[in-house]
Amino acid sequence: MPTYKIKHITNYIYDAPVYDSINQILLYPVQDYFQKVIHHSLKISHKPAVDVFTDKFGNLLGIFSILSPHTQLSIASHLEVEVLPVLEPVSSKSSPELWQEYDVLASNIFYRDFLTVESNQNAEAIHRLVSELQDIQLSPFENAKLFSAYIYTHFDYRQGVTSIETEIDEIWQLKAGVCQDFAHMLLVLLRMIKIPARYVSGYICPKHHEFRGEGATHAWVEIYIPDYGWIGIDPTNNCIASDKHVRIAVGRFFKDCTPVKGIFKGNLNHKLEVSVIVENTEPERKNKYNSNIFQESDQHIAPSFVSHSYADTAADNLYQAHRLMQIQMQQQQ
Repeated sequence: MPTYKIKHITNYIYDAPVYDSINQILLYPVQDYFQKVIHHSLKISHKPAVDVFTDKFGNLLGIFSILSPHTQLSIASHLEVEVLPVLEPVSSKSSPELWQEYDVLASNIFYRDFLTVESNQNAEAIHRLVSELQDIQLSPFENAKLFSAYIYTHFDYRQGVTSIETEIDEIWQLKAGVCQDFAHMLLVLLRMIKIPARYVSGYICPKHHEFRGEGATHAWVEIYIPDYGWIGIDPTNNCIASDKHVRIAVGRFFKDCTPVKGIFKGNLNHKLEVSVIVENTEPERKNKYNSNIFQESDQHIAPSFVSHSYADTAADNLYQAHRLMQIQMQQQQ
């Protein structure tokens, strides 16, 4: 069972003092049978009190505010987690019986959020693709894997062609993007055939750099299987999300799982720096990764992502939507 140490640092540097900063964080790891949290701590500059709630999707959500003027905000999440491998579901039921169970789930209000298809102008073309790919002789789970394989094969993994605002129509036209886009595309395909599917935000922790999306936050999809529960499928790497995936939050789509977001008063001009460092503590890896990343100073870690945001005009005394946060980091990978 692999154990990972993960350091996730988000740093904002403002051109001029900002104030009345109110922030929401989704950085608390999932704790369940498959994922055991050994240690988790948050270090936030200015040491604000953090109120923690459980949101509608079961995520732990933190809220904090910094009212006094400041020119820098740093959020460092230190996590040690043990992850168990996931076994693929096996059912004694026939494929028609399994599909009938999904017809019943479609009327269950609990799954409504995960069955709603995002509005798009290419719905007819996407429906045609779904009809071509779907094989009702196979189980819903096997169909989900077919859809994942199609996206992995026919969509280019390419950074910089999409943004946090990119909608399904543009992803469909580009046939390219990053993990967030691949996950959103798979959500649409699955929901069109009445399979409840939800977005997952977390980290990917490859052993030998074999996966796309390492070194940043990662995104994939979970589908619900009756008599089994939720199981993750990663279309970016065309694999089952197992003991190389660390889960942080789930939701209908990316905006429900944004790791950091908030608002503040002041000029919007700022620089964002983000780093995600993963240390695999399996015995065979200890010689290569013999440093304890928790002991390293956060200030000495070079960011793996840097972004600048500029306002067209000065925005003093107006609330600015602070959207170019950790969102951007996930979008890059």
